[in-house]
Amino acid sequence: MGSSTYSRLIHFLQEELAVSASSISIALRHIEQDPGPLPMILWQYGLVTLEQLDRIYDWLENA
Repeated sequence: MGSSTYSRLIHFLQEELAVSASSISIALRHIEQDPGPLPMILWQYGLVTLEQLDRIYDWLENA
């Protein structure tokens, strides 16, 4: 994922799904220790719902 898409994803998470900056920060810290796709990390740690995860992947398909 390019940096532009990544920045837009962060914006989408915060603006459209109301994911807090602290939740995103927690997920990013976990990615440093155990690399994986950001949406999956957010879901695995209970920071987004399964419905939100579906919306994230739909957004990524169209990004």
